[in-house]
Amino acid sequence: MNIGIDKLAFFVPETYVDMTDLALARDIDPAKFHIGIGQDQMAVNPISQDLITFATNAAAEILTEEDKQAIDMVIVGTESSVDESKASAVVVHGLLDIQPFARSIELKEACYATTAGLQMAKDHVYHHPERKVLVIATDIAKYGLNTGGEPTQGAGAVAMLIASDPHILALNDDSVSLTQDIYDFWRPFGDAYPTVDGQFSNATYIDSFAKVWQEYARRTGLGFSDFAALAFHTPYTKMGKKALLPQLENESSEVQEHLLAQYEKGIVYNRRVGNLYTGSLYLSLISLLENAENLKANDKIGLFSYGSGTVAEFFSGQLVEGFEQHLRKSEHQALLDNRKKLSIPEYEEMFAESLDVHVDQTFSDPMPYSLAELKNSTRLYRK
Repeated sequence: MNIGIDKLAFFVPETYVDMTDLALARDIDPAKFHIGIGQDQMAVNPISQDLITFATNAAAEILTEEDKQAIDMVIVGTESSVDESKASAVVVHGLLDIQPFARSIELKEACYATTAGLQMAKDHVYHHPERKVLVIATDIAKYGLNTGGEPTQGAGAVAMLIASDPHILALNDDSVSLTQDIYDFWRPFGDAYPTVDGQFSNATYIDSFAKVWQEYARRTGLGFSDFAALAFHTPYTKMGKKALLPQLENESSEVQEHLLAQYEKGIVYNRRVGNLYTGSLYLSLISLLENAENLKANDKIGLFSYGSGTVAEFFSGQLVEGFEQHLRKSEHQALLDNRKKLSIPEYEEMFAESLDVHVDQTFSDPMPYSLAELKNSTRLYRK
């Protein structure tokens, strides 16, 4: 029985910043953003939009009423939680009107958490093939104005429906995970922004990929030539390439050129959105599937997931016959093309807005699912 991704979609806020504008405002050569880290645009959200609104809007794009009756688990991976107790998945479940006899949980391990949720969903469907699981990666990556991390911010969500006999990607039973207790990126309770050791984090990412890939190759006997493409967690789009290049050194020029060309297809959307934390890998997967022109049924896709702290995983899936018919390329491109570009003063004003959850207030936002009201320290959403 095949189990995997039956449907998937992403959602981002309707406003963004152009990286040339940001670079010039910070007295930085724009090439450092466009070429150095590989970012062209950066999604920015108002305070009336959060991880729950992003998650719900992404999922609403793919779910039918039949899906909502079959779903008996909702998993949200995030590091942008708005409550220390109540899972965001519970709110998403309610906003989407999913049938009530379901588990709803929120997972945390930096940018890796959604991959854990994906594997949990796969195991659940294996034991309950008539059921479906909604897995959502949703985050707001913020480092502060005029900081080193500012150009690697972003916001949005990716929703995936996991089911038996999937229409897009059948997941293989070949995952290799790695855990190392280190501090390359962390955010203590009460801190508005994370603490990052940038160089150490980059080095740990590269080292983690090398370790899980080499262990994966040892266990499975597979090599890079067995893959049609690879998708990477992309806090910025040059990161995955930095990890891949050293591992490709002993491969033929044909394999190197092919995988690097596919890598570029997998970052088309990420270049326009920025960092989605838990969703970055899966946005890259969508970008790859919707922009690569030479993928076909049964092609093997490798995926590398990384979360600081650290947990990493390499796993794979096989493309399903007719997968192209179940993608949402035109909708996703329209979503990106129809956004409003913010001036730097507008961006800075939006960024500086803060939400006092202990003050009752109402919000006006045209987005289908958005924050409508804060009342008695609870968030009430519009649907």
